[in-house]
Amino acid sequence: MIGRLLIFLIVIILMLSLTQYIAKHQKVEVAEVVKTEAPANTNTLIMPGEKHFKNIYQISFGGDNAEAYWSFNNKMISYQHRNKSEGEDCDQIYYGVVPNENGDINRTMVSNGKGRTTCAYFMPGDTTILYASTFLTVDSCIEDPDRSKGYLWGVYHSYEIFVADLKGNIVKQLTNNKFYDAEATVSPKGDKIVFTSDRSGDLELYTMNIDGSNVKQITNTLGYDGGAFFSPDGSKIVFRASRPQTDSAQMQYKELLKQEFVKPNEMELFVCNVDGSDLKQITSLGGANWAPFFHPSGNKIIFSSNHVTQRMPFNLFMINLDGSGMEQISFDTVFDSFPMFSSDGKRIIFSSNRNNHGTRDTNLFVAEWEE
Repeated sequence: MIGRLLIFLIVIILMLSLTQYIAKHQKVEVAEVVKTEAPANTNTLIMPGEKHFKNIYQISFGGDNAEAYWSFNNKMISYQHRNKSEGEDCDQIYYGVVPNENGDINRTMVSNGKGRTTCAYFMPGDTTILYASTFLTVDSCIEDPDRSKGYLWGVYHSYEIFVADLKGNIVKQLTNNKFYDAEATVSPKGDKIVFTSDRSGDLELYTMNIDGSNVKQITNTLGYDGGAFFSPDGSKIVFRASRPQTDSAQMQYKELLKQEFVKPNEMELFVCNVDGSDLKQITSLGGANWAPFFHPSGNKIIFSSNHVTQRMPFNLFMINLDGSGMEQISFDTVFDSFPMFSSDGKRIIFSSNRNNHGTRDTNLFVAEWEE
């Protein structure tokens, strides 16, 4: 009897030792039993080297979730979502209150479920959301571009810019023409909108008043200008741009544009005044440098780039407005992009492939920001 007991105790001790060894030497995600203030470097969602991220948590689980942008009051986000495994073939626009801990955001659809949509942004007051959609002309899901031609973005002429309330009712149409109008964002001052259009024959940046009036073209160089955002004080704009230099590159760009496509594999970042003056190129890294957003100080730009390999991974970097002092912010092995600071500078939201368990899911993550 004593012998059996000793054997039983030895087995228990060995199992406990093995469990402690596994916990110590393997990365195993285990739900915490006791909620304590853990140091940032123990958070399994934070990669080694990500010193600016603290208390990172995941707020979407499954499908493609991207372009999540804070409301003016920093409590909500608008974003685009699709999940082909659930029959959602085209991005639709959603919004939700951002949780303060790990957990799926309670999302509400704002777009009408028709056509393609892109680039949603809260309007001043946080009761309406601006976004672009093809539904007036093409209410079915336009198929993704043929990958045999390489990775392409569709710049469809059926896109128009709308404003909807939080119940999804269209309250205003801001553009109405036969050209590409999309990628619209709103100034923190609440007075202007910047967007991309090819109404001049090329993809350029335009501004308009918050009500859609007083449209002005602010860039005029061959190549795709897009993904623009205002500085915190509304005086400057940062954007991504392609600048085809050779005859063959320019010819390819123009031919693709006729087919309503752009090839985003070579882009650099530019900054200008809100009227387009004092235009400056701030990166010359090669590869795809995109999704720029101003640091709350207005003195730096955070962005996504694959310049290290010019393939994968994409990670977040930050750079001064004069192009100096570049710092790597994220260290993912696959994809981090669409970073946006809350206006108070306390949090950052971004899209990432981290923690997707080997799937292609791109999810939303929020982190407390540490300078």
